[in-house]
Amino acid sequence: MIEFDDKSTNTKVDDLRRSEEEKLIQALAPQYGFDYINLHGYTINPEALILLPEKKSREGKLVIFDHTHNLISVAARNPNDPITIQILESIQNDRQNINLYMCSTDSLEHAWKRYKDLVSTSASKKGVFDINTDDIAKIMQGIKTKEDAVKKIKNIGTINNVRRITETIETMFAGAISLSASDIHIEPEEHTIRMRYRLDGVLHDIHDIDRYVYERLMSRLKLLSGMTLNKRLEAQDGRFTFKIGEREIEVRSSVIPGASGESIVMRLLDPSVASFSIDKIDLNPIIKKVIEEELKKPNGLFITTGPTGSGKTTALYTFLKETHKEGVKIITIENPVEYKVEGIVQTQTGDDYTFASGLRAILRQDPDIIMVGEIRDHEVAETAIHAAQTGHLVFSTLHTNSAVGGFPRLIDLGIDPRILGSSINIIIGQRLVRRLCNHCKQTYEADSKDLDFIKTILSEHPAKPNIPETLVLYKAVGCDQCGQSGYSGRVGIFEAIKMDEAVEEVVIRDPREHIILEAARPQGIPNMIEDGIQKVAEGITSVEELERVIELPRRKKSINNPQNETEAGDDLFLAHLVK
Repeated sequence: MIEFDDKSTNTKVDDLRRSEEEKLIQALAPQYGFDYINLHGYTINPEALILLPEKKSREGKLVIFDHTHNLISVAARNPNDPITIQILESIQNDRQNINLYMCSTDSLEHAWKRYKDLVSTSASKKGVFDINTDDIAKIMQGIKTKEDAVKKIKNIGTINNVRRITETIETMFAGAISLSASDIHIEPEEHTIRMRYRLDGVLHDIHDIDRYVYERLMSRLKLLSGMTLNKRLEAQDGRFTFKIGEREIEVRSSVIPGASGESIVMRLLDPSVASFSIDKIDLNPIIKKVIEEELKKPNGLFITTGPTGSGKTTALYTFLKETHKEGVKIITIENPVEYKVEGIVQTQTGDDYTFASGLRAILRQDPDIIMVGEIRDHEVAETAIHAAQTGHLVFSTLHTNSAVGGFPRLIDLGIDPRILGSSINIIIGQRLVRRLCNHCKQTYEADSKDLDFIKTILSEHPAKPNIPETLVLYKAVGCDQCGQSGYSGRVGIFEAIKMDEAVEEVVIRDPREHIILEAARPQGIPNMIEDGIQKVAEGITSVEELERVIELPRRKKSINNPQNETEAGDDLFLAHLVK
């Protein structure tokens, strides 16, 4: 018996029916005195949608799709339907002015699907970008410089169409990805809303957004990030992903309330550009050799320190990659998992899976190496140290200003200083400085002041680099290749302190930072200032950039003879005394 598949035929009939209804409503709307709207081409405002419960919306065959202050926009299938009129009257009783449109049943069904998003406070596919990524890819082709991104976003502000919000989001992300921005900031102020990109660690103003666009932008971004829309007085975190070709971009969102509205920061993570090789993080030869030796140890605590955005996570992944060999089981607990590494078991914290509880659970999984995203309290610190003492190599991070600051920080978290010696292998401190652009950096001869300053710093360097009397340095200029900034990319500057007998003794006896530094000096590892100055002398970065990132010793007018300077100053002072 022959069977006919009428699925295709039914689909065509449904499409024809929808098309005919759309044309009918479009023709009838002006006859009834209403404007026509097709909601398929409109960015529905989630905060407007929740003004009317889904049940009432379906009963009255109408939907609230937008609102500004006391004006709301409503689309209805038949504005003269008694139930529709009754619901419209109840809305007006709430002192809301209404813009009423006619729309098709298909438009209403499209809008009703958005209610499903609101129930779970997430996008229709949680964690997946639901706008056209093909459009983002096309926009990216026309953005080569910061000025290109500014121009394209400004052009959107001059148009007035239903895709204005969507186009703003697409262009915002296209510009950020094209320029390799690490973060997007949207910051409301009293008279304006600023949008900024962080490029190579520095924030750049891109565009001022008007309040109308900002409010809808925030709703869309919160929805995509899986946040609760109607919470405006508390901080929220979320995330989502989208694909550009073969690249999967992950966005971590953070929203905080403010006097002029909510501020959102979105960090862009692109695993495809991440490079986890110890040869590519620009360690100086001394510290590289020290780290490679410490990575060979079967157990102990390996800590990286520095502020947010100093490259701690990248360094940890690099060290994990170095230890990732056949026969070794590695488990991580992160918040969140930033980069996925093949062959490593990566877990992520949640409401019932904290760093402390997760670390305890990981220890029951028979790992050889553990990575804990951050040591932030006594419980995590204690468990990490316990793991390091029981045959595990443990990697983690601490938020301190320097490597030496890691020791008093652990003590401050309640760890007995007497057990640190048997737990810690090494603590690393790091920062990121911008690289000078190779296309436009300009040479200049260091004057006597800069030469004396550099020589003084490097005189304490364990390797004592040779500094010629005529020293050529480089300064930032700016060109099209680097967006006129004079810099392109970033490089790390590092320091480290190993746990040895001398350091262990002072940590127990007197854990003040300068005492620990003095005990660690014989280890022969350059500090961050020495590493940074060496990179200045090698033409990798500039003195000004180094000074922006770390505090340098005060540069005196004459380093060669500070005593004469003081005496001259005293003579000048005495000359003005009344005799």
